[in-house]
Amino acid sequence: MEFSKPFAEISYKELMYMKAPTIPYTHCFTTRWGGVSEGFLESLNLGENRGDSEENVRENYRRLLEAVGLPEQKICFTRQVHGNHVRVVTDEDRRELFTPFKYEADGIVTNVRGLPLICFTADCVPVLLCDPEAGVAGAVHCGWRSTVSDILGAAVVKMTGLGASAEKLRAAIGPAIDMCCFETDAEVPQAIEKLLGGDCGEAFFAVGDTGKYMVDLKETNRLRLLQLGLKNENISVSDECTSCNCDRYWSHRKTRGRRGAQGALIVID
Repeated sequence: MEFSKPFAEISYKELMYMKAPTIPYTHCFTTRWGGVSEGFLESLNLGENRGDSEENVRENYRRLLEAVGLPEQKICFTRQVHGNHVRVVTDEDRRELFTPFKYEADGIVTNVRGLPLICFTADCVPVLLCDPEAGVAGAVHCGWRSTVSDILGAAVVKMTGLGASAEKLRAAIGPAIDMCCFETDAEVPQAIEKLLGGDCGEAFFAVGDTGKYMVDLKETNRLRLLQLGLKNENISVSDECTSCNCDRYWSHRKTRGRRGAQGALIVID
């Protein structure tokens, strides 16, 4: 896969995050650096359910919002379940950390200005979307199950329902596990073929006659966005593999689950 213009690395005090060239709104893809968490969660863990202390997680969020230039506030996020449900959210969906979730969804979209949206990953593909002319944005968690269940199709439907246009949508596919490290059984490429209608390009290849495949989820999601009507020049793709760079990003596979969570955040300015 040919990558687009590189993502920019932004440093603020000790915190480091990535920005995509296609997203004009305030946004970020966090790395694992710049927080206060300790041990195997060092240091910018954004997950509430990873065994971290409430004090550490709250401070990590405070630092993140400060780094991207946002006031400290409640953020909109959801319990992710590797499904394809996308929810339209408003200010009423802001959630206080360490309180019960109101709903489950792997994608959230909005047309509310100033409402930060965030999704979480640790190898899965984070996708940020926006139509700056219509004032619509979204954050989508694209694990392989969500991807082949066409969560991006659901997100585009919800966003066009808010006034966005597919051909004007801009997308950023963030750091995630790459083909070099994502080996699967046949069920994953078979599901990708079903999603894309056989037009799979270089989304996967067979590993000899082992019955195993190397899968490129970033490319799968890029191809699906093109099918949904996005223009190629409006899609940027990170060239970083979370598994290869597990000193920089959280990787569930590399650490066998002993990890924190990074976030992909976007807010309509």
